[in-house]
Amino acid sequence: MGNYNFDLEINRYNTNSLKYDIKRGRPDNILPFWVADYDFKCPDFLIGKLIEKSKHGIFGYSEPLDSYFVSLKNWYKRRYDIDIDTSKIKLTNGVVFSICQLIKSVTNELDSIIINEPVYYPFKSSIIANNRKAISSDLIKINDKYYFDYNDFEKKIIDNNVKAYILCNPHNPVGRAWTEDELIKIFDICNKHNVFIISDEIHADFVYENNKFNSAHKFLKKNFAICSALTKTFNIPGLQIAHTYISDDLIYKRFEKELDKVGYSQLSIFGLVASEELFNNGDEYLEELKKYLWNNILFVKEYIETKFKKLKLIIPDATYLLWLDFSNYGYTDKELKDIITYKCNLWLDDGLIFGKSGSKHQRINIACPRKKLKEALDNLYNVFELAL
Repeated sequence: MGNYNFDLEINRYNTNSLKYDIKRGRPDNILPFWVADYDFKCPDFLIGKLIEKSKHGIFGYSEPLDSYFVSLKNWYKRRYDIDIDTSKIKLTNGVVFSICQLIKSVTNELDSIIINEPVYYPFKSSIIANNRKAISSDLIKINDKYYFDYNDFEKKIIDNNVKAYILCNPHNPVGRAWTEDELIKIFDICNKHNVFIISDEIHADFVYENNKFNSAHKFLKKNFAICSALTKTFNIPGLQIAHTYISDDLIYKRFEKELDKVGYSQLSIFGLVASEELFNNGDEYLEELKKYLWNNILFVKEYIETKFKKLKLIIPDATYLLWLDFSNYGYTDKELKDIITYKCNLWLDDGLIFGKSGSKHQRINIACPRKKLKEALDNLYNVFELAL
């Protein structure tokens, strides 16, 4: 037994929770397994630190102290052997916000930006919302594992005069932790055609077994940015903090100008306090959490293999978001979504929101107590194997 109880169930209803309280037209009693927000209590040392700051009683404009950047630098060195230059880091309120500002910093309106669908859907929506063209070089699935299509990727860049690339590493929703060889090939193509690389690395801390996280920082010297945060690692998105590493001084200045345009300046004091505390003291909690999550993944794997005839699980290298393949059932995407919502009483993320290549798939968040995870799987089993 470790020091943290991940089996503890906490009632999150009526707590201003996006995951639990905002139904968006779905049944009131639906069980949520959608957004990447986990159901484990934050560690007591973090709660204590936030209470301590709260008791100070003054919540004025806040800026990071030097100690914040020391803690961030030490985290990257300790966990990934990366010597990161913190003078190239800009703090913001979130990764998607940073991606939007980078889009405006490195491209012009109507420029093309390439992504790899099925992929985290705010990539495409951010591109379109900023009046750019979203181009997808879809990942290809071979033996239930996803890979880059390098020939298609380069052809799409050439044909569409692509100016930027948004990489998801580790990849959400298909769970790939890209290898060194894969990243070198994809980055070489980008460098050849002067494509600016935006690497979303927010799931970096959840890589399992013999897989390894390889940051863009390891392979690139210029023409790239990395967007990341501890908000997924320790489930603190409500504290609104992220960090963006920008390799080029000119792009860094453009990024600052875009922040000025939207009136963005100071950060949440609680986000600053939480991130610094977690950079310094979060390793033990994270390692125990990863063990629990990996055992959840193994639990899902065994459950599906022993009880389902047609459902397939894409075994992930990383993340706590599992990609389920329902294509063998023969339902349309709408039929599948309705069955899961109204018969299984579950809120999963519909595969189509990740792109057309997500058809007949669903994403499920397994970062929850195992008892709750079993309830979701039981609901799927009772409908897809017993009732239909």
